[in-house]
Amino acid sequence: MSINSQEYFSEELHEECGVFGIYGNDSLAPAYACYNGLLSLQHRGQESCGISVNDRGVISGHKNMGLVSEVFNNDILDSLKGQMAIAHVRYSTAGGSVRENSQPLVMRYVKGTLAIAHNGNLTNAYEIRRELERRGAIFQTTIDSEAIAYLVARERIKADSVEDAVAKAMKQIDGAYSLLVMSPQKLIAARDPHGFRPLCMGRLGQSTVFASESCALDACGAEFVRDVEPGEIIVVDETGVRSIKTNCPEKDQKSLCVFEYIYFARTDSSVDGISVYESRKEAGRILAREFPVEADIVIGVPESGIDAAIGYSEESGIPYEKGIVKNGYIGRTFIKPTQKERAKSVRLKLNPLRSVIEGKRVVVIDDSIVRGTTCDRIVKMLRGAGAKEVHLRISSPPFIWPCFYGTDIPSRDELIAVKHTVDEICELTGADTLGFFPPEKLNELLLGGKSGICDACFSGKYPTKIPSKMLEGKERGGVNFDKKIKKC
Repeated sequence: MSINSQEYFSEELHEECGVFGIYGNDSLAPAYACYNGLLSLQHRGQESCGISVNDRGVISGHKNMGLVSEVFNNDILDSLKGQMAIAHVRYSTAGGSVRENSQPLVMRYVKGTLAIAHNGNLTNAYEIRRELERRGAIFQTTIDSEAIAYLVARERIKADSVEDAVAKAMKQIDGAYSLLVMSPQKLIAARDPHGFRPLCMGRLGQSTVFASESCALDACGAEFVRDVEPGEIIVVDETGVRSIKTNCPEKDQKSLCVFEYIYFARTDSSVDGISVYESRKEAGRILAREFPVEADIVIGVPESGIDAAIGYSEESGIPYEKGIVKNGYIGRTFIKPTQKERAKSVRLKLNPLRSVIEGKRVVVIDDSIVRGTTCDRIVKMLRGAGAKEVHLRISSPPFIWPCFYGTDIPSRDELIAVKHTVDEICELTGADTLGFFPPEKLNELLLGGKSGICDACFSGKYPTKIPSKMLEGKERGGVNFDKKIKKC
């Protein structure tokens, strides 16, 4: 039995975007700091990017479709002068892949100018947009970030300060958002009360820096200070840095997307106080204990599978080897226009080391199986390189529910684990054995930390209410979400 290539399309999961911001109190050029930060966040979004700068109250910027290194050069960065800046890399999960939807968004309104960079998905964006349109708002994009910008601008007309406007807007929006707002005098960072997406703060000389991941702080030479708390607003202006916690939940309800540890975050980042590298190694150790097998080598699928493979090797005693080489210059498989080209690009992107694989019993670790396409081809590649046996281990549980918080997990009828048992998936991929990470052990990826996680894509337990409008397009396959969806 083989996977139907017409039924299962691109395998890779994608997170919506990454944000970076800096308020400079020294001679540092903020645009260059943003550029370096965005390069380190490129894995979070490869469709478009942008930088907006504030030069003594005048906000300008540059953004376009493409990678950071393609959109910016020295001449453009030199032209972006200012004392503070925010920046963004994007992969679309809400709104089309067009330049108009790239960020930061800059809005001019009666009290001045605002620039906004947003990571996440609002679950009530549709309702907010309809209400704003009834009041006369004209939207220029199809992204929910613009709804946030309108709310902040509307509240700013009545509020005493920009931070008060942000706080009031936060009470009206639901879902996932890590947010940077730049006004003529201030830089503001905010994180939703569930903390779905990461956001941290650093220090670079006399400058304050914000980033989706700590690796971006490292890239611009900033020192990590702390993570922004769920519900917290941090304001930076000429008077210093201050925190507003009126929107922080009374009791801990943190629901950080567990896939930050499994796949999204870069391995050298620390997210909510937990090393991504160590978390992924722990996933491998758990897989080794739960699904032991006699084998000659352990290999990982680059990049996120490698750390878990090292953990599996350490726990099992089976030697770790570099068995698959990744070509970092090949574009993402999902942008190929036809299935035939997508299938070919998997081989162009990943290639087995025959000298390592041939004649060996191989344990191969990958981060996920969504539709089944990539694992199917990886197993075939390894067998083609002479593997005697292929034992597939996955460092996440099976996907059986869609995500509404900014990860492009598709509708249920496209998820292979909804239609097939583990044994059937094993047969479909062509592996000798298959083991998924046990869902009941996901909290162990926190390495004893107290941070909560969202595992709704595995459990169906959503931390927030999901409006009926968001369910459209996700209920295919005969699933009645109104009856099936659970809330924590």
